[in-house]
Amino acid sequence: MRSIPADKITEAVAKLCMDANYYLGDDVYQALKNYRDKEESPVAIELLDQCIRNADIARSSEVPICQDTGFAVFFVEQGDQVCVDGNLKDAISKGVAKGYTDGYLRKSIVEDPLRRKNTGDNTPPIIWIDPVPGETFRITCAPKGGGSENMSEVKMLKPSDGEDGVKNFVVDRIKRSGANPCPPVIVGVGIGGTYDKCAWLSKKALLRELGSKHPDPYYAEMEEELLNRINNLGIGPQGLGGRTTALAVFIEAHPCHIASLPAAVNVQCHAARHKHVDL
Repeated sequence: MRSIPADKITEAVAKLCMDANYYLGDDVYQALKNYRDKEESPVAIELLDQCIRNADIARSSEVPICQDTGFAVFFVEQGDQVCVDGNLKDAISKGVAKGYTDGYLRKSIVEDPLRRKNTGDNTPPIIWIDPVPGETFRITCAPKGGGSENMSEVKMLKPSDGEDGVKNFVVDRIKRSGANPCPPVIVGVGIGGTYDKCAWLSKKALLRELGSKHPDPYYAEMEEELLNRINNLGIGPQGLGGRTTALAVFIEAHPCHIASLPAAVNVQCHAARHKHVDL
């Protein structure tokens, strides 16, 4: 059994919070360049150039890619041969408070949804723990901005709605979102499970590397079709027209009840921030 000190987790989380907000992933950066080269609209080309320049400035100056530095969301893969010497939730929370304070990141969390007093340190975080075999201990930080999160949705479809029902729901959600989530976006889609599991799947889907394909050819083909349909909407970068509305569509599926067909869409803006560390 391997033991990880809580203070080591706190330090790692603090760095993750800052790195995720400063450094756009190479996969997203390259996708912006690729779509820029294929774009036909002069306005869209200029806006994609601005997205690329913004990422360059954020990286070189170590400043946030976006002023909305997000809700601190964590996915933790913890092996059954690993224990934490201390309280994992407290260790991550302390790391968030340290990272958002030391990194001069905007604090966006209110302590109660209706009595909206800011917590002052961007805590508490959202923490999802996935038990896995072995000695793995991976923490992934995925700051989630409010503008894109507000365009997300869960819908309890009927099983008879089938594949077409899911596809139409996803495309309609992006169409109704328009410019609000700061396109070009990445679209996470959850299918199956329960109401809550489905939403979790759609958010986890956003962690996939751009350019990757679903291992199941059925869903890989669906991802490609949805991406084409979304980009044919003509929303374009920042909603000002063009063929680059989405950089990718990623699907995660899970078994579900015979009476249900849950579907969820979680939208991520072009500042698709997530970093991980293995301890």
